[in-house]
Amino acid sequence: MSAAVDVKTLVIDGKNVSARAGQTILEVAKENNIEIPTLCHLDGLSDVGACRLCVVEIKGGNKLLPACVTSVFEGMEVTTQSDRLKRHRRTILELLFAERNHICSVCVANGHCELQSLAQNQGVTHVRLPYRKPELPVDASHERFTLDHNRCIMCTRCVRVCAEIEGAHVWDVMGRGIDAMIVADLHEEWGKSSCTRCGKCVQVCPTGALFDKSKVGSDHPKYPNFLPYLNLMREAQ
Repeated sequence: MSAAVDVKTLVIDGKNVSARAGQTILEVAKENNIEIPTLCHLDGLSDVGACRLCVVEIKGGNKLLPACVTSVFEGMEVTTQSDRLKRHRRTILELLFAERNHICSVCVANGHCELQSLAQNQGVTHVRLPYRKPELPVDASHERFTLDHNRCIMCTRCVRVCAEIEGAHVWDVMGRGIDAMIVADLHEEWGKSSCTRCGKCVQVCPTGALFDKSKVGSDHPKYPNFLPYLNLMREAQ
């Protein structure tokens, strides 16, 4: 006889919904067609709450909590859209644009960039913060791919897909705060690293930080939706 499922009932944006114990707010929202903006989240990868764009308000609490790593509980009342949340999300996006060198008009991901799309959807028409304009390198040592640190938003999707899906553990994070950077192995050039050349990291990158050299100057879509399929096939085996 199968064990009973622990069901939680909660309210999201005034809508009564049910969830399984252990589910996150983001998972439940997706199941009920309630849109919450995200950048670091990607179906098929673990969640780390890095970008903070998915923050929501919980009744009875003063803090904004990331929906991707906050578990539901019985009687929870969640607000995903409010003036406070809109201001917070726009500020985060402005910080991301100001932190590095995002120039959409000359970027290989222009028109296929999640950061660009989110900025448009959230009403970011200009950046009110001073640009840092750091001098960051571009690693084109790989025979097929390029890493442009100027476009990186430190979502760590590449780190997680390399570790969790490919099992290669090539990518990692070096440094802290605004000085943090994605590095291959122990800060090797990508072309000299232990990279298996699978390209999964390129496919999951939400910006133009990782790109295929053969796609420069042409249509540059990415296809990150293969991850749930890979996980399904792995479980089947």
